[in-house]
Amino acid sequence: MTIFKWDLYEISTETSPVQGVMFRGRVRKFGLQQQRTILTENATDKENVVRFAVPHGEDVTEIKKFVSSIVADSQVTLIQAALKNPVLAQFRCNIESRYTI
Repeated sequence: MTIFKWDLYEISTETSPVQGVMFRGRVRKFGLQQQRTILTENATDKENVVRFAVPHGEDVTEIKKFVSSIVADSQVTLIQAALKNPVLAQFRCNIESRYTI
């Protein structure tokens, strides 16, 4: 069995709200309309940040353009590439060394 790898991005802005304004749902719907696999979630460990993940290596240029069209002062930043089974809400959950089984 192969585990999918994901590239994890953060959307942030200094002045415009991105949480509580149906922002992540719009990003999700954009993915559906464009036939793109995309996961979205509000960050719970940072204020006014939404995270999204796409399959590793996919071009996110169109997603960045869409995000910018909704929130002009937004920044989209890659925070980790090739992440297995990402947790989007709290980034620290993705640090495998934190956990034992």
